[in-house]
Amino acid sequence: MPFRTDYDYSTEENIQFMHRIVKLMMQHKITPTPINYAVFYEYTASYNDNLKAAVDQLIAENNPFDMETGLALYKKHICHAALVSFDKINQDIQRIIDQTGKSVNETQQKASEASDSFEEKSIRLESITNLEELKTVLSEIAGETKDLIDTSDHFKSQLEAANKEMEQLRKELSKVKEAATVDALTGLLNRGTFDETLTNLLEESSDKDICLTLLDLDHFKQVNDKFGHLIGDNVLKFTASLLKKYCEKHHYVARYGGEELAIIMPDTSLSAAQDIAEKIRTSLQNSRLKRKNSNESIGTITLSIGIAARKQNDTMESLILRADQALYKAKETGRNKVICEWAMDAISHC
Repeated sequence: MPFRTDYDYSTEENIQFMHRIVKLMMQHKITPTPINYAVFYEYTASYNDNLKAAVDQLIAENNPFDMETGLALYKKHICHAALVSFDKINQDIQRIIDQTGKSVNETQQKASEASDSFEEKSIRLESITNLEELKTVLSEIAGETKDLIDTSDHFKSQLEAANKEMEQLRKELSKVKEAATVDALTGLLNRGTFDETLTNLLEESSDKDICLTLLDLDHFKQVNDKFGHLIGDNVLKFTASLLKKYCEKHHYVARYGGEELAIIMPDTSLSAAQDIAEKIRTSLQNSRLKRKNSNESIGTITLSIGIAARKQNDTMESLILRADQALYKAKETGRNKVICEWAMDAISHC
């Protein structure tokens, strides 16, 4: 299957899928991990014939569907599709390069032959003694000139066509790259890109200021239970928009998982990270979110936020752990607050 960068089902249909997926996974005693959910989403949506056949076979043979099985299906039938798409784009680019190179060689060959011919005719013109012979040579020159112009025009057309195709391939490549790095719901970076970005930043320099901010929507399950997942999705998207609004251009904003978001803040002090986090928290708390169709208030939505600053010899795991501990302390001490790692013992606001 081609790697998908969009899904054509509405939110309502996706919610129906969710119920079907959960029912199916419970029926076959499959652990509802994110990987397994992704596998069964593709299975239920019937996007992926090869995956569907593989799952049907597992079910028919009553084979166990453990974590390793789900991961293997995901890698083979979902992740692999992205690699296939990259491969096809690379092959198309190479084909265009080869075709253009061939056209250049052919045009150069014809130009060289024309140059030799013109030189030969130039010598003939010097020794012409009658009008008929002059007409013959001039006619030959005119014909060869026309051939050369035709060759040049053909080459120009080929270049224009190649440029158009390359532009289309660039767009396709951009879509594939975006789909591989961006969370579809919020438009933020996805978890995989978050992990890769944080790891790379930590490895680049051992003394570079990096703050990590983890944000979690308070009582988000209650929002979903009371208003439905459509409203929950909209709350997540609105919260994501606030992060984009208040973060600096060099910050990396990601959906960390579920209702949890994250901001990687390179070249940012702890106090600056704290100021940004407070702006986000205050802005969300003061927002008056309502249902579009009924104008019903959704109530006050709040965030608990934990911040950790990079220490010497920090790994991705150790930095995340301290930010997560600060977030947990914010939750534990009343929610709707920002806690920095150095303030955890005092259980105070940053």
